[in-house]
Amino acid sequence: MKREEILNTLDCLYDKVLQGVPPKREGAVAMAERYLRKNPSVDDAALDLITDHISKCTATGFVLGLGGLVTMPLTIPANIAGVLYFQLRMIAGVAYMGGYDVYSPQVRMLTYVCLAGISIQSMLKNTGVKIGTRITKTVVAKIPAKLTASINRGVGYRLFTKFGSRGAVSLGKAVPIVGGIVSGSLDFVETRLIAERAYNMFIRGDVGNTAGFADYEVLDNEETE
Repeated sequence: MKREEILNTLDCLYDKVLQGVPPKREGAVAMAERYLRKNPSVDDAALDLITDHISKCTATGFVLGLGGLVTMPLTIPANIAGVLYFQLRMIAGVAYMGGYDVYSPQVRMLTYVCLAGISIQSMLKNTGVKIGTRITKTVVAKIPAKLTASINRGVGYRLFTKFGSRGAVSLGKAVPIVGGIVSGSLDFVETRLIAERAYNMFIRGDVGNTAGFADYEVLDNEETE
C-alpha cells in the first residue's frame, strides 16, 4: 500500500461517515443529534455514543452489516476498513457534539490526527499556528486549508511508515486504534484509547491530556444497533 492510498482510503471512509451507509447507518450529524436527544447533557451524550461504538468495534462479525461500505474499492481489507469506519464515525460524532463543523477541512484533519494518535502540537510545529494544551473552535477555524492538506499528508506518511512493506494487512498491528484485530474483533483497550483522545479533544478542548474516563463507566454491555 502506498501512502497516497492510505489517505485516499481515509477520505473515502470519512465521506461515508458524513453521508451514512444505507440502509441502517445514518450520517454522523444525524447520529450525534439522536444521542443528544436521548441524553440530558452533551457530556452524557458523548459518553453514550462512545460506549456504543466501543461495543460495535469489539463485537465480532460487525462488518457483515455494513452493506455499501464493504463493497467500496478500498485497498484496506474489509474487516479493518469496518473498524476504521466506526472509529471515524465515533470521532466525528463527538466532534459535532462539541460544536465543531465536521464538514470543514480543519475538523477532518483533526479527526485523522486523533485517529492516528499523533500530537496536533507536533504536526503544527514550525507552521506559525500555535496550539498549546487547549484547543478551541476559533483556533481550529483559523488553520489554513492548505495547511490541513499538508498535515493530512503527514498523517498518511506516519501511517505508511508504520505499515512498512507488508501492506494493509499489517494495519491491525501497526496502528494503535486498530491493534488487536482477530477475525474482525478490535481489542477493547485500544478502542478506548482513541475514544479518550476524541473526548478530550472535542468535548474538553484538551489536547495535552491522555486521561479521560477515570470517573466514568464507558462500556456497559448493553445491546447496540
